[in-house]
Amino acid sequence: MAKISPAQFIREARQEFSRIVWPSRKETITTTIMVLIMTLIAALFFLCADVVMSKLVDWFLGLGA
Repeated sequence: MAKISPAQFIREARQEFSRIVWPSRKETITTTIMVLIMTLIAALFFLCADVVMSKLVDWFLGLGA
């Protein structure tokens, strides 16, 4: 592994930092909303799957009324 000096590391870190393209406020808000919507959809899907599987297991074991 190549050893570099702390000064060279800082120069390279600054150079990499200057290449970062930060998202705009609109992109950040849009992405956040999409993540929240997809999380809600996934939560509803797993809730429904859990209820259905629970009912099937209850029925299979003869515990359901």
